[in-house]
Amino acid sequence: MHTPALPVKQDRAAPCDRRIVRSVLSVTAMHMKLDVTEAPRLVKSDWLADALGSIRQRLYPQPETNPPPNRSRFLDLSFTSPAGTRPYKLYIPSGYRDRPVPLVVMLHGCTQTPDDFATGTRMNAAAEMRTCLVAYPAQVRSANLQRCWNWFNPDDQRRDGGEPSIIAGIIQAIGADYAVDRTRIYVAGLSAGGAQAAVMGQAYPDLFAAVGIHSGLACGAAHDLSSALAAMASGAAGAAQAETRRAMPTIVFHGDADRTVNPANAASVLAQALPATRLTTKARDGQAPDGHAYTHTVTRDAGAVIGELWQVHGGGHAWFGGDPHGSFTDPKGPDATGEMLRFFLQHRNKP
Repeated sequence: MHTPALPVKQDRAAPCDRRIVRSVLSVTAMHMKLDVTEAPRLVKSDWLADALGSIRQRLYPQPETNPPPNRSRFLDLSFTSPAGTRPYKLYIPSGYRDRPVPLVVMLHGCTQTPDDFATGTRMNAAAEMRTCLVAYPAQVRSANLQRCWNWFNPDDQRRDGGEPSIIAGIIQAIGADYAVDRTRIYVAGLSAGGAQAAVMGQAYPDLFAAVGIHSGLACGAAHDLSSALAAMASGAAGAAQAETRRAMPTIVFHGDADRTVNPANAASVLAQALPATRLTTKARDGQAPDGHAYTHTVTRDAGAVIGELWQVHGGGHAWFGGDPHGSFTDPKGPDATGEMLRFFLQHRNKP
């Protein structure tokens, strides 16, 4: 029986490998009743070289020479408690390695979804650079037809009840499954989500290290839908807080041409969040590149920055510096996402 000649490709196997395999093939050829003179030719064949290469790789694996692919994930999850069920999305950056990292909770506005809000704010990209987890709780139509958070409902303005307890429960669930730095948990939101972020900061001051409110209202600015519409149109003070309560570090963005939520609400948000005495403020004017002018006011307590207000001149009801592929965004800046994350990471809560 004559084995047909096979194409030859040089240097596919090391010389020592060839000697070993030549001996093995000689014995194999005898058992297969092949002409043993064909063994050297088989040693040079492509199929043998490929097989040998595969065996060598398994025995002596080579280290990776290319950088690992991006392993970030954007998960669809759900949380259920006695107060209800809410889906949410969780962004896990590629740099996450089971060591405690910050968590940012993002609350969308009316008619928005987590995917839409993530796209518009670009928070995932910012969190990727700083290795932060980002959670996006989703409001459901069964709770509000416009998917607004019910920030104006007294039952949804208190600790351990209603929607605040669901959002807090989502945070606890994430902390049970992932390594979260408990001293660096933050909450931010837009419009109704901004008002709900204010509620969360007031209801859970022990949980959050800082709050970001974009075009929102203070906690307790309304007690029903009618008063909510009035507060949005004209502005309203938030619920009074105990003077002994610690300040909640808060950063606020609001356009002075906002026709949906009156810009006067920005001052109410900060007045509620920063009740400490002996505060000092300093304002400066700026201009986003090829975009909006703004006034940036920094509030300090004993030298430490605890509050920032970004008044965007000519800005409407939209997330500043956002991606136009998302809803309610204004790409003309300033960069609300970047500035919020910078502010957040300057603050830690007590463990």
